[in-house]
Amino acid sequence: MDIQGQFNLVAKSYDENRKKFIPCFDDYYISSTDFIARTLNYEPKLIYDLGSGTGLLSSFWYRHFPKSEYVLIDIAEEMLDVAKKRFSGSANIKYKVLDYSESMPEGNPDLIISALSIHHLENTDKKRLFKRVYESLEDDRLFVNYDQFCSDSSVINEKIEEYWINGIKKSGVSEIEYARWIERKKLDREISINQEIQWLKDAGFRNVECIYSKGKFGVIVSVK
Repeated sequence: MDIQGQFNLVAKSYDENRKKFIPCFDDYYISSTDFIARTLNYEPKLIYDLGSGTGLLSSFWYRHFPKSEYVLIDIAEEMLDVAKKRFSGSANIKYKVLDYSESMPEGNPDLIISALSIHHLENTDKKRLFKRVYESLEDDRLFVNYDQFCSDSSVINEKIEEYWINGIKKSGVSEIEYARWIERKKLDREISINQEIQWLKDAGFRNVECIYSKGKFGVIVSVK
């Protein structure tokens, strides 16, 4: 099954299982967002959320910038249907069924965010996306990628994977959800944090920093 099909399949149960699959959930999503938002030197007018899924990441940014306009972009329409329910009544949230690895909506976002999506792309598509993101932003504007990474060391990566998987098995996740996660995991095309930082710099970003990292998860901030 392709990426679109896999995520349509789990749309309704996606959010409730996040903390089981992401043991550092609060630090990863909430604390990292809080740090970036509170230290941002501008109030974004237009925010693109690439691979937004159910709108989980945007919901944490919305707490800080409820007046910004958001465009939630995803290839899985049923995931966006869940996001529409989450933001029901919010006129400043738009939705776009689109493969962002091929193109992005017209407009001039001054903040681009993404969570647990870009690691599904092939490496050549990652590089093209980083360049497209860079070109779409004005100077001093941010791209923030919350993603899943491998270690530079295959030996260390194997140990981290084993620890992570054992934790998921003990989390109380159902056998069905675990099996679905294993299928989705086959779609992963991870790179290391160091590799992504280099590719973002190659795309033109002048300041790139990993501001949070634990196990498989990291948050990279890039400033044009």
